[in-house]
Amino acid sequence: MMSLNHHKSGKHFLQIPGPSPVPDRVLRAISMPTIDHRGPEFGDLGKDILKRLGKVFQTQQPVVVYPSSGTGAWEAALCNTLSAGDHVLVVETGHFATLWKKLAERMGLKVEFMTTDVQDDVLPHAASWRHGVDANQIEERLRLDHEKTIKAVCIVHNETSTGVTSDVSAVRAAIDAAGHPALFLVDTISGLGCADFRHDEWGVDVTISGSQKGLMLPPGMSFNAVSAKARAATASARLPRSFWAWDDIIEMNKDGYWPYTPNTNLLYGLSESLDMLLEEGLPSVFARHLRWGEAVRAAVNAWGLPIQCADASAFSPVLTGVVLPEGVDADAVRQLIHRRFDLSLGTGLGKVRGRMFRMGHLGDSNDLTVLAMIAGVEIGLKLSGIGLNESGVNAAMDRLSLPH
Repeated sequence: MMSLNHHKSGKHFLQIPGPSPVPDRVLRAISMPTIDHRGPEFGDLGKDILKRLGKVFQTQQPVVVYPSSGTGAWEAALCNTLSAGDHVLVVETGHFATLWKKLAERMGLKVEFMTTDVQDDVLPHAASWRHGVDANQIEERLRLDHEKTIKAVCIVHNETSTGVTSDVSAVRAAIDAAGHPALFLVDTISGLGCADFRHDEWGVDVTISGSQKGLMLPPGMSFNAVSAKARAATASARLPRSFWAWDDIIEMNKDGYWPYTPNTNLLYGLSESLDMLLEEGLPSVFARHLRWGEAVRAAVNAWGLPIQCADASAFSPVLTGVVLPEGVDADAVRQLIHRRFDLSLGTGLGKVRGRMFRMGHLGDSNDLTVLAMIAGVEIGLKLSGIGLNESGVNAAMDRLSLPH
C-alpha cells in the first residue's frame, strides 16, 4: 500500500485558499467516539452548535447545516426559493460565480450573467476577473426590470478564484434603491470566519458557506443562513427538493436533531472551531486576516508583479492572486515551489489558468506561517528565472512589524 507520507521531515505548508489547515484542537474533537444521533447527548450538542453558529454568520435567523460541500448549499439556496424558468441575475466575478451560474442553468433557471470586468493590459482578454460586484450596475439593471421578472440576485462575497471581495452591503442598498423585491443570495464560502460578514444587518436572504475555509474544518459540511423572506418564498417555490428542504431540517433542529444521519464527528469539530473563533473574538479574527493580506500584497508589490484584484477597495483578506509575466507558466512555477519546499499554492482557474497562482492566508495560521509562505514563493520565483524588483520577505516583515 502506498504511504501517505511523501515528505521526509517537517510539516507541509498548505497555503491554498481552502481547504485550510485543520487545527489540532479540531482534529482531536473529530476523533471522539461517534454517538447516537438520536440520543439526548447529541440533541444537546446540536442545539448548542446551532445557537453559536448564528454568531459567526451574525444572524438571529436559522442556519441550516448540510453534510455536503458548498456546491450542495448553492443548490439548496436555489431549490428552496425558486421555480423552474425563474429569472435570476448572477454576477460574474470569477470561476466560482461561473460554476454557480452553470448549476442554476442545470436546475432549469433562466440565468442572466452580468459581467463586471473590462479588457486591460495585465490580462489582455475581456472579462479577466479583476474586479468585484458593481452595485450601481445591479441597481441600473433592476430599475429596468419594470415587470419584476428577476426573482433573485446572486453574488459571491469573496471570490476564491481571484482574491476579490465584493461589498455585500452596497448590493443590498442597490436592490433597495431600485425598489425591487428580488431575493438576495450570497456565497461567502471562503469569506465566513475570515472577513466580516453580517447576514442580518446587510439584508441577505440566503447566505451560503462551507466548512473548509475560515471555519478550519475538513470539507464535507455546508450551510444556508436563511431570512424570514427566504423561508416565506418556499411556499411558492416549485423546484424539486427533498434532502435540501429547509422546513423539515429547521423543525427538527429545534430539538438539536436532523431528519437524516448528520456527519456527527464533523459536528464535534464544528463545535470546537466555533469555540476557537468566539474565544478569540470575531473582530480580532478579521483584523489578523486583514493584516496578513496587507503583508502578502506588500510582498507582491515589492516583487513588481501584478495582483489579480485590480481594485484596492476589493482586496481579499483571505487570499492574494499573483499574475506572472506573459509567457511564464504559473502552474509550472507553482509545481516547482511544491516540489522544492513542500508548499502548496492555489492554481489559476478558468480564464486565468496558467497565468496566475493564489496565495492563501487564512484560518489556522500566524505571522510566521505567512512569512514562510512568502519566502518559499520568493525563492521559487527566482529559481524560475523571474526577475524581482525587491525582496518581498523584507516588505512583508516591515508590514508585520507595525503595531496591531
